[in-house]
Amino acid sequence: MGKFSFEVLKEDKNSRARTGIIKTLHGQIETPAFVPVGTQATVKSIDNRELKEIGVQLFFVNTYHLYLRPGLEMIKNFGSLHEFIGWKGPLITDSGGFQVFSLGRRNTKRRLGIIHEETEPALVKITEDGVSFRSHLDGSKHFFSPEFSIEAQSILGADLIIAFDECTYYPATKEYAKSAMERTHRWALRSLEAYKKVGRDYQALYGVIQGGVYRELREQSAKYIVSLDFPGIAIGGVSVGESKKEMQEVLDWTVPYLPDKKPRHLLGVGEIDDIFALVERGIDSFDCVMPTRLGRMGHLLCRPYKDTKNEVKYSYDVTKPAFKASKEPLEKDCGCAVCRNYSRGYLNHLFKSNELLAYKLATYHNLSFMEKLVRKIRESINQGSFHKLKSEWVL
Repeated sequence: MGKFSFEVLKEDKNSRARTGIIKTLHGQIETPAFVPVGTQATVKSIDNRELKEIGVQLFFVNTYHLYLRPGLEMIKNFGSLHEFIGWKGPLITDSGGFQVFSLGRRNTKRRLGIIHEETEPALVKITEDGVSFRSHLDGSKHFFSPEFSIEAQSILGADLIIAFDECTYYPATKEYAKSAMERTHRWALRSLEAYKKVGRDYQALYGVIQGGVYRELREQSAKYIVSLDFPGIAIGGVSVGESKKEMQEVLDWTVPYLPDKKPRHLLGVGEIDDIFALVERGIDSFDCVMPTRLGRMGHLLCRPYKDTKNEVKYSYDVTKPAFKASKEPLEKDCGCAVCRNYSRGYLNHLFKSNELLAYKLATYHNLSFMEKLVRKIRESINQGSFHKLKSEWVL
């Protein structure tokens, strides 16, 4: 299908880190790229103009949520998600599979004996055909199949879309992880067939690798997904409770099997120390709610420092009394519009007063911080100094 391509520009000599360009109908994406999450077709508290000003290249929109509200017919009436939200750049949508997983987490905990509730009706039921679930909004019943997920993403019209998969919970047994992986593979075939029939000609479908924290399964899944004709590859099931070490091991097992000429997206990972780990293992793009969620809580991103317990931190809580009278910018040498115009003391006041502006300013800063960091990472790879930059950030 046309309008989509990927080119590797530079490879690091000492790792799998690389820079590249993903070309889409709605613009180019320089990689490695951080992808903010805009669950309901909005990156919370930030408008499109500000996203462009910050340097955001694309953001992630949730198929499940938009299917429930405002509904696919509404978006179809506008022509596509781009027209509905007024965003002219690239977009990526997920399959809805992770949200199904999230709805089922309580049932998972019941199975694991973590909680003991027997009367709560199951929110999710997974079968070979697809997934039945109840809306978190009103309890109404719905059904997603691989075919419907692709059809929904076609209606949304995002540039990058994701095959329907079963996201394995943590800590899943190897037996369960294997079953979910095999189902994901069968759904991958069905997603690919549906994509060829109903996908828009500019959309690129990413197949999803699963397998939990088990090397044999991850390698098996990588080989299988790579054997299919997906334009891109996504790695799933690595932001569901496992440790950072386990996440890195999954990438170590998986990435060597991935083709160099296809883009690789890591789903749901993006803390600052994680970014260096995933980039040096060859990931091209990655999404995470961390910067926006932390911002709304008053936690502002900053260069690494060690706290009183000698633990490395990448943010501080501006709502603490220590910042009440601070005239300092949010982060020294940041230079974003917020740091140029506002102080830590003012942000402290806004949060303490429950002013809505607090969320906007904190989120703006955090997204700016992330975009500047990945820009530095791209520059360091191109200049052959990636590991020097990593040593300055991963203490």
